[in-house]
Amino acid sequence: MDSYLIQVNGRGDHAPVLDVHLKSTGNTISPGKAKGRKPRWAVRASEMSKKTFNPVRAIVDSMKVEPNPKKAMISLSLGDPTVFGNLPTNDEVTRAVKEVLDSGQCNGYAPSVGYQSCREAVAAYYNCPEAPLEAQDVILTSGCSQAIELALAVLANPGQNILVPRPGFSLYKTLALSMGIEVKLYNLLPEKSWEIDLEHLESLVDEKTACLIVNNPSNPCGSVFSKSHLQEILAVASRQCVPILADEIYGDMVFADCKYEPIATLSTNVPILSCGGLAKRWLVPGWRMGWILIHDRRDIFGNEIRDGLVRLSQRILGPCTLVQGALERILRRTPPEFYHNTLSILKSNADLCYAALSAIPGLQPVRPAGAMYLMVGIEMEHFPEFENDVEFTERLISEQSVFCLPATCFEYPNFFRVVITVSEEMILEACSRIQEFCEMHYQGAEGTQDMECDK
Repeated sequence: MDSYLIQVNGRGDHAPVLDVHLKSTGNTISPGKAKGRKPRWAVRASEMSKKTFNPVRAIVDSMKVEPNPKKAMISLSLGDPTVFGNLPTNDEVTRAVKEVLDSGQCNGYAPSVGYQSCREAVAAYYNCPEAPLEAQDVILTSGCSQAIELALAVLANPGQNILVPRPGFSLYKTLALSMGIEVKLYNLLPEKSWEIDLEHLESLVDEKTACLIVNNPSNPCGSVFSKSHLQEILAVASRQCVPILADEIYGDMVFADCKYEPIATLSTNVPILSCGGLAKRWLVPGWRMGWILIHDRRDIFGNEIRDGLVRLSQRILGPCTLVQGALERILRRTPPEFYHNTLSILKSNADLCYAALSAIPGLQPVRPAGAMYLMVGIEMEHFPEFENDVEFTERLISEQSVFCLPATCFEYPNFFRVVITVSEEMILEACSRIQEFCEMHYQGAEGTQDMECDK
């Protein structure tokens, strides 16, 4: 039987020290003197950290290109509508946060899933007969990115796979791979305004498929799916019994000639976790307020998925309480004119950009219908000195000081993405420089043949 001997050693001015010995079958083991162990430092990064990889950062950080010092830099690469100051949020939005700050009532911890009153406010805002919601169907998160992370974490285990759009937002792959989840990329079709290749999508489903990610409106495409196409997507999910993770952060950010349909309003039998937040429609991405809406009218998720989301949310104790406290007022008080004005600016910029780039030989822009982006195809055969879209965009920076993201960042080479949240003047200047760049490097069919003969 083990026994413990505790001896108090004290001498002179020194405080007593507890000397603990463990006696076991006649052997005495002192702390720090375990038999056979030589202490040494061995601190290593976790497997999760090693598996975490952001393709955008990897590509952009490797683009070691200096802009043309004779031309001011125009960055059309970052999906942050606040960068240039031309799209401020509404005064009612900032006033709501100021009121909460002055009240001093939201300085403490909130429940990990969010204040009950805030969950009720989000449920009321999105509730409709086609997709009813209650407070218990809402999980508040630290931005839409965390909403996506929690949704993936609750639906998929290591070794399973998820279906992700190509081109698509790089965060899906970054999060999945860090969790040991395989990513299968399904194709979007530029010739059909970036609709999903449904046959290709369904061919990827197997017994290990945990969920289908549907991003609508789309980053990076700026596309908006029609009601009929969403119904076709739901039919695949229903046939294959695959739940949907709907990234709808750009929900309602669609242009006047188009209509946004939340996917949950079109189905009663496919369970859906819809992720959204304040970032884009309210133009405050830095406030980090997002949410998950649980749509499960057939009780397929049941309590297990709901309880899992609650447990996962307890890891960081929820989003900023100041913004939570302002959330109900933001949703109720923001005037419709604010949304209309924002969309009017984005639509005008999209039309200007699309028209200007369509007139440039060698480029094939795809007209957007919403969100904040436009994708542009590069006819690489007419730019033979560039090996790919990364080299094309690198030289565009060095020669014209215009920074667009190469679509290799989104798993879709030979395109680039343009952000349309800048001012009209900047859009026109950027398009003018892109035209100058393309005219400088464009090779027609005859020129291309001549170059081949010279090799």
